[in-house]
Amino acid sequence: MGIFDAMNTSVSGLSAQSFALQNISGNIANASTTGYKGIGTSFEDLIPNATNPTRQNAGGVTAFAKATITTQGTVSTSSVATNMAINGDGFFNVQKASSVVDNVPVFTGVTDYTRRGDFQLNANGNLINGAGYYLMGVAVDAKTGNATGNVPTVLQFANNFVPAQATTAIQYAANLPTQPKTAASGNAATGSLVAAGGLNSADLSNVPLPVGTNFYSDKTVTGTTAQNKVPAQITTSTLLSGASGDSISSNFTAGDTITLTGSAGDVVTFSFVASGASGTQINVGDSVGTLLAKIGAVTGVQPTITAGQITLHSGSGEDWTLSSASSGFTALGLTSPVALTRNSAAGTGIVIGNDLTNFNNETISGGAVTTYNAAGTPVNVQLRWGKTDSATLGTGHKDTWNLFYQTNSTATGSTVAWQNVGTNFVFASDGSLVSPTSSNISIPSVVVDGTSLGTVSLNISSGALTQFASTIGSATINQISQNGFAAGQLQSVAVNNSGIVTGTFSNGQTINLAQVTLSHFNGTNYLKALDGGAYEATDQSGQAIIGATGKISGGSLEGSNTDIADEFTKLIVTQQAYSANTKVITTANSMVQDLLNVLR
Repeated sequence: MGIFDAMNTSVSGLSAQSFALQNISGNIANASTTGYKGIGTSFEDLIPNATNPTRQNAGGVTAFAKATITTQGTVSTSSVATNMAINGDGFFNVQKASSVVDNVPVFTGVTDYTRRGDFQLNANGNLINGAGYYLMGVAVDAKTGNATGNVPTVLQFANNFVPAQATTAIQYAANLPTQPKTAASGNAATGSLVAAGGLNSADLSNVPLPVGTNFYSDKTVTGTTAQNKVPAQITTSTLLSGASGDSISSNFTAGDTITLTGSAGDVVTFSFVASGASGTQINVGDSVGTLLAKIGAVTGVQPTITAGQITLHSGSGEDWTLSSASSGFTALGLTSPVALTRNSAAGTGIVIGNDLTNFNNETISGGAVTTYNAAGTPVNVQLRWGKTDSATLGTGHKDTWNLFYQTNSTATGSTVAWQNVGTNFVFASDGSLVSPTSSNISIPSVVVDGTSLGTVSLNISSGALTQFASTIGSATINQISQNGFAAGQLQSVAVNNSGIVTGTFSNGQTINLAQVTLSHFNGTNYLKALDGGAYEATDQSGQAIIGATGKISGGSLEGSNTDIADEFTKLIVTQQAYSANTKVITTANSMVQDLLNVLR
């Protein structure tokens, strides 16, 4: 029976090599198939049962398919925005329609798995690959960007509308000039707020400072006619030049003092010395003008003299008290203490139509941004900055700005035209913002030309708002954007490298629509292959597990993992093995013929 066993063994070899040839031909045929996973061949020897090992014969052979599902194919870029490739472990979750009713696919609910990522959007808004499998994923809320569930479903994006989103925040970054150049600054009196490019509330019928903030302006106190050394014919100009007859030596003696005390805690003492005065010291032989000039340097406004009477100014920085126990102080026509209390008026936080000319002349543009209300109506928000205090005005003053937005572009008369956002922006000498310390300034009840935006947050990140010297004298806007948009219709779909399906809408917004989910298996190579590069779970592969370590690459495709050179090598070996098996059969047949010839 040995000859016939040899023939049977060769037949099994022919069958096994035929199986291998079939797999090789299939791999070569699918060398250009997207996501194709080649099938190798595994051979297993069949040993006949023998009671005596010394009589053991070499047996036949059988062949089995050897899956290469876990072998990565080459990933290349694609010009189609919805194409995807998986780098590493994982499968796309897909379903295939069992039928189509009224152009709508009907699904059985059975999920299959594939690496073939040549998905494109069809007329119904589904993403389908070249083999007809529909992509599954998890929908994402258009407003929050959060997933709306965790169970993958067939994705559909046809005729999607994104609802309007009201503006709730404005991102802002700018540099405000140390010395703003406003229309009014060139004609303003030297040393005044307007000359420093600022907004003087005294020039407006309504105080535009934030509600609850007082506006302070200069207040004067005039003494009686000065005695002896300040005769009526001596004017301010002659006093300041140290004219003859202006000596105060007979009124003050060395050791006398005059103290100027401010409401902000500033205390300045003027001391009289016989000679060699410096700083706040005054020689007893100096002019009255010298004394008054030093007082004016502290309050910010020079005292004046008219008809022999001295008029002191409080300035707007802080309240002052001028006091002295010297008889010379009385000789100046002043009674100690002299209270220099500033004029004040409560801020209204608004600019009315009648004040527009002065307001525009004393402020600078802060930029503009198009915002949206809840219905998606565009609203143009205009901003202006006004410098409401300047450190150049002296003691008690700080570089302070106020921001306004236009609430009525056609306002006249007493109608409100601009609204103060309600915050004093205070800067240090190095140009950094020291107040407010919060990066979010809430602007309540914003209304522009009758359209309500509600409460809007002005977001200024650390270091985004500065006051550095600028030769142009205007605000340099580095960023002004907002988070609202109008309603829009879906125009196109793409997939990014995070597996997020994004939609570009007619309103210019790009919004996340869905998250493509991946699944993996404990026994990946035991999946059952289906037509079109899909697989279904088996008992040996285990059930699909949502989530995988692989990463999605958008605008890419994974090619076949077939190695043509390797397949050709296998082809040669298979051909030789097949020919060898046929030779064995030929030889066995010849031996049988020789045996039959013996019987003849």
